[in-house]
Amino acid sequence: MGQLIMILGGVRSGKSSFAEALAKQLGDEDVVYLATAESCDEEMSDRIARHQSSRPSSWTTIESRRELARLIPEIASESEVILLDCLTIWISNILLDAGDATPFVEIERQMRQEISEFIDEIKRSNLTCLVVAGEVGMGVVPESLLGRQFRDLHGWANQTLVDVATQTYWRVAGRTVNLKSISQSLDECVQECQSS
Repeated sequence: MGQLIMILGGVRSGKSSFAEALAKQLGDEDVVYLATAESCDEEMSDRIARHQSSRPSSWTTIESRRELARLIPEIASESEVILLDCLTIWISNILLDAGDATPFVEIERQMRQEISEFIDEIKRSNLTCLVVAGEVGMGVVPESLLGRQFRDLHGWANQTLVDVATQTYWRVAGRTVNLKSISQSLDECVQECQSS
């Protein structure tokens, strides 16, 4: 059965570099890097080039904007470690592909289905899958409707993936916090409150 490892963090928190170092420790030269970003302007092209140069040339890179679940069986036949960078762009792709005419409830349904299929395929595989994701719930409420929809979708996706992850790491200012080791159940929180 495959396992999922989440690496969360804000912009420039060091989440990608941590994920790459962890993937290298787990898979050495045999890692598949699943990239969700595409070059749409010069700045993004530069960003992608920097990411490419930071990882070992022996790693296989697969670029896919959407429908990542369908790639998992093929990847699992070639490697045991996959690094998905990143969930944030994947969710953006789902939201932007839907366009203005698609009701938000339908966009949410599509995203939930794609996430669910991805989780199912990881569980069925022998893969260790590291997922890099932005932490979007700690800032101000976005001004635009699209921004609020993106934040809501991403927050749900993070919670869903963390629920099934064997490990979850949160990157803050280049430092790592193991969220699974400090996480408490609701019952534990209630007991603490009642004993205070």
